[in-house]
Amino acid sequence: MKIGFHTDAFNSAYWSFDRCLAWAQTNGVHFIECGLIDGVSWIHGLGYQPHVALYEDPVLLRRKMDSYGLQFSQVDAAFPLSGEEGPLRGVPYVQKAIAWAAQFGCPCVDTTDGLHQPEGLTDEEALALMKRNYRQILKVAEAHQVTVNIEPHGYFTTNPDTMAEMLAFSDSPFLRMNMDTGNTFIAGRDPAAFLERFLSKVSHVHIKDVSESLARAVRGGQTGIAVSHCALGDGVNADNIRRCLVLLRQRGYQGTLSIECEGQSGPMIERSLAWLRQTLNDLEIGYQ
Repeated sequence: MKIGFHTDAFNSAYWSFDRCLAWAQTNGVHFIECGLIDGVSWIHGLGYQPHVALYEDPVLLRRKMDSYGLQFSQVDAAFPLSGEEGPLRGVPYVQKAIAWAAQFGCPCVDTTDGLHQPEGLTDEEALALMKRNYRQILKVAEAHQVTVNIEPHGYFTTNPDTMAEMLAFSDSPFLRMNMDTGNTFIAGRDPAAFLERFLSKVSHVHIKDVSESLARAVRGGQTGIAVSHCALGDGVNADNIRRCLVLLRQRGYQGTLSIECEGQSGPMIERSLAWLRQTLNDLEIGYQ
């Protein structure tokens, strides 16, 4: 398996993407994931945001990342596709992200639904809307041969039955799932059971723990965590992460385990990285 991390770990530190590259190189991490920005942001332009804008040339960025020994495991274009703004905002955003990722050579683009039941739509209407949106997205994904992952992060996708419906509506090999251990747990699910149901569809994995206080306050009442303020191994989801790693090993998964947690400018994500490496060693899972 491959160890990576999401640059949202450094949102609160106001790091630039370049600084995240340097952190990865220093800590021996070779795979990285970031959000994509569609447009211009002053905070990004001033170097205070650890994500990448779609106006940045992907080939030149790839050369820079090559010099750090880094590759993208996935780029994040997770605008909610379940609500009324899905067709207007989400679909063109994801389509641009796919074309950008293809030019870079990035294999996956992450997508999801909204955190809440869409206003003004029944569940059936919202699911039909999502399917139409993904049909348009998959046309571009198939043309560029980039995998579109659906992440369990919202009202529909953290429900295993509606996630199954979304993953089954198309037979495209470019429609897969990004497993998230933290979102499934905070939504009140058993992460290992959720993963086991979709093992054959998983192409990317987010690894995050959940603090006891957060779990006690909102578990079963929320569908996603923006950034987990808990190092891997320090929370109540650690045993579930181990069970998920065992399932992935049994399946022969060789993709990326992308760490998602608050970085605290380094110390917290460094503890997470050490815990994940030690856990993989304990489980006799090889990694790079």
